[in-house]
Amino acid sequence: MSGPQCCENPPTLSSSSGAGSVTEIGGLKAYVTGPSDSKHAILLISDVYGFEAPNLRKLADKIASAAGFHVVVSDFFYGDPYVPDNAERPVSVWIQSHGTGKGFEDAKPIIAALRNKGVSKIGAAGFCWGAKVVVELAKSDYIQAAVLLHPSLVTVDDIKEIKAPIAILGAEFDKISPPELLKKYEEVLSTKPEVNGYVKIFPGVPHGWTVRYKEEDEAAVKHAGEAHQDLLAWFTQHVK
Repeated sequence: MSGPQCCENPPTLSSSSGAGSVTEIGGLKAYVTGPSDSKHAILLISDVYGFEAPNLRKLADKIASAAGFHVVVSDFFYGDPYVPDNAERPVSVWIQSHGTGKGFEDAKPIIAALRNKGVSKIGAAGFCWGAKVVVELAKSDYIQAAVLLHPSLVTVDDIKEIKAPIAILGAEFDKISPPELLKKYEEVLSTKPEVNGYVKIFPGVPHGWTVRYKEEDEAAVKHAGEAHQDLLAWFTQHVK
């Protein structure tokens, strides 16, 4: 998680971005989009930049409009996302206040709140930091499907414990989850025939490519879009 790559291309956060609205679910603020009466919900668990990242909200809107999912992007950092310009608080210090274990605990009431309002199936996608939270959820029946995108902090032992169908989307140029590690994930999944899953390594892209692209970079937008389609296909297959 440490080092610059987890934090390259920081987004310009915007509390008003997206077509949805901000509410509270399970004790945390959340950006929500898509039909609120849907029986199928998707949680998007952010990287260190949190739930106000416009590209992440745009993806939430895309998932909602394409498949009719109710999509929830919660503020797991309590209004305190990582700020790269703060030299006093490098990511190695920031994460001490925002561990993924706490994220996992915070996700449980969100899932309970969705269940209470009639949601029957839940998928979760995690980006970088968020991927570790999703892996923890995927080890039991909290969620019905998982997608990890350029994961960080996820170990081979984590993959051994996965129970939910899982798609792992990784980058060719990723020091945090390099292709060698992704291939180890794949080897573990191949020994678990009871778990539907796959690993896909996207050529020519860096860590963070699915959400930390610049709108004006056509190639980056296209590469991100390919990963978004894989995510959507996985959730449409397993959460519908």
